[in-house]
Amino acid sequence: MVNPVSARNRPAFGFMDFVWRLLASLILVISTYNPGGYSFYHWLDNALAGAGLQAQHVFVGVILLTGWVIFGVATRRSLGSLGLVLGAALIGSGFWLLVQLGLIRADSANAMTWLGLIALAILLAIGLSWSHVWRRLSGQLEVDDSD
Repeated sequence: MVNPVSARNRPAFGFMDFVWRLLASLILVISTYNPGGYSFYHWLDNALAGAGLQAQHVFVGVILLTGWVIFGVATRRSLGSLGLVLGAALIGSGFWLLVQLGLIRADSANAMTWLGLIALAILLAIGLSWSHVWRRLSGQLEVDDSD
């Protein structure tokens, strides 16, 4: 009989675990679209305007779609509707405060787009991490048995 690993034997969720999730979220969000012109969106747009859709476009698109589904479903299940709204409000008001304090310049559509992309990546990283944070704060383990 295999002895299942108990929650007490798992390493504690730490700051670097969140940073890795944030980095993965940033890669997903920024590789899908960014105002710099180097993204899947721009690559696909150039292909459709030129030679047309190729197998590599579909392949990369499916990889990105898979990432969005995994990150999106995990975030939605972890935070729920109210958590998503509260998280977005917290991140948005935090950016607004930083702009008002003069720490971030938001004087162009380009800058606002980057802030929105970063906010989305932060929200996804929070969603991916929330179950671990919740367990540390409350001592309760979240179990999703909706499937």
